[in-house]
Amino acid sequence: MVEGADSAARTMPQEQRARGRHAAPRKKDTGGAARSSLVMAVGTVVSRATGLIRQVLQAAALGTGLLASTYNTANTVPTSLYTLLIGGALNAVLVPQLVRARTTQPDGGRAYEQRLVTLVVCVLGVGTALAVWAAPQIVGLYMRDTPERHEAFGLTVTFARFLLPQIFFYGLFSIYGQVLNAREKFGAMMWTPVLNNVVLVSMFGAYLGLMTVPDRVEDISAAQVRLLGIGTTAGIAVQALALVPFARAAGFRFRPRFDWRGTGLGRSAHAAKWTLLFVLANQVALTVVTNYANAADQELPEAGAGYSAYTYAQTIWMLPQSIVTVSLVTALLPRMSRAVAEGRVADLRADLSRALRLSGVIIVPAAFLFLVLGPQISSLLFAHGAADAASARPLGYMLQAFGLGLVPFSAQYLLLRGFYAFEDTRTPFFMAAWIAGVNIVLATACHLLLPARWAVVGMAGAYTVSYLAGLALTAHLLRRRLGGRIDDGALRRTYGKLFLAAGPAAGLGWAAARLCAGLGVGTGPTAVALAVGALTTTLGYLLLARLLKVPELRRLPGMR
Repeated sequence: MVEGADSAARTMPQEQRARGRHAAPRKKDTGGAARSSLVMAVGTVVSRATGLIRQVLQAAALGTGLLASTYNTANTVPTSLYTLLIGGALNAVLVPQLVRARTTQPDGGRAYEQRLVTLVVCVLGVGTALAVWAAPQIVGLYMRDTPERHEAFGLTVTFARFLLPQIFFYGLFSIYGQVLNAREKFGAMMWTPVLNNVVLVSMFGAYLGLMTVPDRVEDISAAQVRLLGIGTTAGIAVQALALVPFARAAGFRFRPRFDWRGTGLGRSAHAAKWTLLFVLANQVALTVVTNYANAADQELPEAGAGYSAYTYAQTIWMLPQSIVTVSLVTALLPRMSRAVAEGRVADLRADLSRALRLSGVIIVPAAFLFLVLGPQISSLLFAHGAADAASARPLGYMLQAFGLGLVPFSAQYLLLRGFYAFEDTRTPFFMAAWIAGVNIVLATACHLLLPARWAVVGMAGAYTVSYLAGLALTAHLLRRRLGGRIDDGALRRTYGKLFLAAGPAAGLGWAAARLCAGLGVGTGPTAVALAVGALTTTLGYLLLARLLKVPELRRLPGMR
């Protein structure tokens, strides 16, 4: 592995180093990045809010037990296969490639874009057809086909055949989104998922309002399966196709081109090789955990202690990272790629440090909030319809187990973009393999040693530990890549103050929520307890952070 800023520069093509030596220092466009992040953050907030409504309706319709896991497992398969086929390469490798093509090729990268989109569409079409054909074998990786639960396995396969065409539309959405991102048009990709959520909210609303809601796998009808399968895939199709007019408005009109040889796509494929291995490592861990969690569902089909509960908890847990960190990264990655291409490694360090500190202001208190109020959150959101308070309780424990892992998870996501800015996809693979290995070992221990009711809660904790181990390795390797620390200690000081503010504030919030327990049970008392606990935590955190003089707090909108 090359070390230091000079070594990093040596990894660039010669013409880029020359441009970096002779170009005048570029003024930082902090205002542009801030505006882009704001547009994306607002879009992501709306998308996640409608997604949360969809998930609450989904849990009310299907519950949190084995029936829900047949649908959720089948819905995981197209996402996983799309990511394996091409998704990881699109998200991590091709933005720098597209940016470079637009700045270095005589036609502004138009021919490169057309060839790339053509290649992606072809790969997706063939991959989707093969996946639908092999649905039983693929589902068998995620759920065991036992004589006692064969009906659940068969239902999962049926759902998968309806849902696997999503692979094509996920890919279409991503490639058009990356074309827009390369043009620094970020808003549409963050807003169009709202359309998908509107379709799914309507679908689950119809399912709840027009049909008798089943409690068991054996009771669901063919009409209900068709509604769920076709409606879910239609939502992704609408989300993908909605990007086409935005791409046309930005100047991209798709014209298929099959002259791929000698056009630079080979370099993209070589770079994508390590990204594919990165994705494969993550998918192996996901497959193992999904299989173990489904085993818990098959043993306790109505307890809400398996895969669906794990999925719902993880989705809630990731909301702050999805809104804050992803928005920052999407806006900054093209800028960081340009900084590396022009030899401005100091600017890359500054961007990474600033993004970590700004995101931490939200991520750290959110992590503590999940730790102390997980059961109240799960009960308020998921103890309705086909689920009750008892079946929602394990989900709350999982949310607590994920809790503090939000901090290393978010930081790891950000630091990886430092490697991708260098177009280094090899190092992230080894880090992903390390995280996946730790996660698999710990999840296997939970599966073998803990009772079924607690095994998946333990797996949520294992996920947290694995990302803590991954962050330690990532920070070490990135420090070597940059030739020194990211900054002069501002990160350590900021995060130390954030933990000192968020920890005691969360303790006060937990105590306040406990005092409200005497109000009784049900949606109303739970909502009051959660609101009082969250408000106490938030006010305590803001007060302590101001007393500790956290400078990043003043840079947030509305906090000046």
